[in-house]
Amino acid sequence: MPGTSPATSTTTRICPNCDGFATAAISLGDRDDHGHLTTLPVDCPACHGTGTVPVGQRPTAVAGR
Repeated sequence: MPGTSPATSTTTRICPNCDGFATAAISLGDRDDHGHLTTLPVDCPACHGTGTVPVGQRPTAVAGR
């Protein structure tokens, strides 16, 4: 037996655009007065930062890819 939990029809799968890494920290290139690197969190536009898509639903194409 593969597991103890029953299979459901609402399982999710990893987003093919971000491979599950839904939020990335983008460096702005500067450091603040304390020497910390300034970053900006950016969510995947296809899954809106969740990292998953429902089974049977295909994410829309991201512009610029």
